[in-house]
Amino acid sequence: MNFFSKLFKRNQKKIDIIAPISGTIIDLEKVPDEVFSKKIVGDGIAINPSGNQLVAPFSGTIGKIFKTLHAFSIKSDDDIELFVHFGIDTVQLKGKGFKNLINKKRKVQVGEPIISLDLLFLKKNAVSTITPIIISNMEKIKKINKFSGKVIEGKTKIMTILK
Repeated sequence: MNFFSKLFKRNQKKIDIIAPISGTIIDLEKVPDEVFSKKIVGDGIAINPSGNQLVAPFSGTIGKIFKTLHAFSIKSDDDIELFVHFGIDTVQLKGKGFKNLINKKRKVQVGEPIISLDLLFLKKNAVSTITPIIISNMEKIKKINKFSGKVIEGKTKIMTILK
């Protein structure tokens, strides 16, 4: 490895993103909503959920928790902006099936619960419960390594980002 390769590698920052909900990872391209599947709002992965809460995927600051509680944004201490969106068209449920567990604009630790949900109710009433996890500031990302398989909220890595 030459001097420039070492210097380049040293300047890269590796950030792990942990599952915000338990379930099985699916490719973003398979999400039944073009805003996500065509990566219009950013890149990432999606999870077919089996869990009943959304947790912080890394330590950072909650930016926004939507009034309908179906989604939240979080910014890491390393300036990664992530958007977690439970299900498709779940905004139509107007908060039914969700319960806010924290205040917005608050620092959180990885794995800290943010929103609890009634998965059975949501499976019956939502168009889909597939949950996209999107990096919304892709211009700051050099590379994303995406993982696959079953995941446990707050424990399993779903993506590693090189910044």
